[in-house]
Amino acid sequence: MNENRKEELINVFADRGFHISDEQALSLIFYYEAVCERNKEMNLTAITEWEEFLHKHILDSISLGLFINDLNSVPYSLIDVGTGAGFPGIPLKIVYPSMKVTLLDSLKKRTDFLNEVIGQMKLKDIIAIHGRAEDFGKDPSYREKYDFAVSRAVAKMDILSEICIPFIKAGGIFAAYKTADCKDELEDAKEIIEILGGKTNSTDHCSYEIEGFDIEREIFFIKKEKLTPGRYPRRPGKTGRKS
Repeated sequence: MNENRKEELINVFADRGFHISDEQALSLIFYYEAVCERNKEMNLTAITEWEEFLHKHILDSISLGLFINDLNSVPYSLIDVGTGAGFPGIPLKIVYPSMKVTLLDSLKKRTDFLNEVIGQMKLKDIIAIHGRAEDFGKDPSYREKYDFAVSRAVAKMDILSEICIPFIKAGGIFAAYKTADCKDELEDAKEIIEILGGKTNSTDHCSYEIEGFDIEREIFFIKKEKLTPGRYPRRPGKTGRKS
């Protein structure tokens, strides 16, 4: 079964312009099986069927590489905010092994599981940390330390921007994975994005489809031009609100 899945992974990735080794394919399969096994004990994902998991989780996660061309050649630092079961951070780390990745989630059971899987796969330069983004975003060890902040979390752009942009260095990028009908969210978030140091007139979005499932997705890219004022991010319940 794994041999068939391995060949399928390699071929599906190649069709989309990604080239992975046998070892990388097997790591992605191991990750899938680990998530499904732990999902019997705790709620990690509603998607457990292989084909759906492959397209909606793995391929969706690594779609960042469709638009950032040098992920293979530059050892970027990346934080995945609200990572849940490890998306998009773990698939990105497997496909782009030079990347330095931090997975942040507010549920300790999830980060314990992620660190266990990271150890089993012997991945280097990746760690899962437990806590609130609002707290870590003020911690000097994490604040403005990353080239990229990414999130597939289900929250509006104003809230996501406030909890993600503080992690990014000036010149870095916040990449928000969203559904294709969320453009109005960006307009509503422009004021807070600019306060946080983001440049809204350079904000770009790239569209793609999750093939076979009739789902349109977009990644919104917000470039950070200047440092975030010290009062941000604000405490839970205040994030995203206009000042």
